[in-house]
Amino acid sequence: MKKLLISGLSALALAGNVANADSHSIKVGTVAGPETDVMQVAAGIAEDEHGLTVEIIEFTDYVTPNAALADGSLDANAYQHEPYMQAMVNDRGYDFAVAGYTFVYPIGAYSEKYESIDELPEGAQIALPNDPSNEGRALILMHNHDLITLNDPENLEATPIDITENPHDFRFREIEAAQLPRVLPDVDLAFINNTFAQPAGLSLDDALIKEGPESPYVNLIVVREGDEDREAIRQLVDAYQSEAVIEKAEELFDGAAVPGWTE
Repeated sequence: MKKLLISGLSALALAGNVANADSHSIKVGTVAGPETDVMQVAAGIAEDEHGLTVEIIEFTDYVTPNAALADGSLDANAYQHEPYMQAMVNDRGYDFAVAGYTFVYPIGAYSEKYESIDELPEGAQIALPNDPSNEGRALILMHNHDLITLNDPENLEATPIDITENPHDFRFREIEAAQLPRVLPDVDLAFINNTFAQPAGLSLDDALIKEGPESPYVNLIVVREGDEDREAIRQLVDAYQSEAVIEKAEELFDGAAVPGWTE
């Protein structure tokens, strides 16, 4: 099992279109960190049970794995939830389909300065992920905790301009999701996806506010339209949705990964 680290647009240099690749060998994109470790377990199961070779390609951002999937450099990726995928489809015209579900990784709001959300001062500086759906996800969480009021709390792509009431005069900084742990010491509060929180030593138990298990933001295994029924893709999904993968996610995320394919 090879594991490559791809940063930014260098992913587009991946050789060849894999759409017609050997059905017993596929390339899957993940975001570097514990989610990649979880995929490694699924890859091992796929090889043992189906004879499928899974090459894992790691990325360090949220945008490039979709570009690489769209141009045929990948057969699938596994890192995003449906609101984010749909935003990218709408923005860039990608022709994607959902092959299967992985985990819900709740987003949380962290602080190195305060131990309670009630301690936030007037005019506190709050860092938000700058990608369309995760920013809305953070703002909806703030709305649900009566910190702000949104004009439409069901708008998954809400931005600070959609705030109708900001009684505490919070100031917002929009930051690339992967950089949020680094800016945490410089702000009063930062909303950080568990993808990046856990590698930075942040536990969901430390979050001042966080999503519950009812979150609709379940992550996906995404493919190009028409590939969702490919034998190799179905084998990958079957391997991923296994008890061994659940156990690995529980180990790595300390209970902060909720299987999205079980009732």
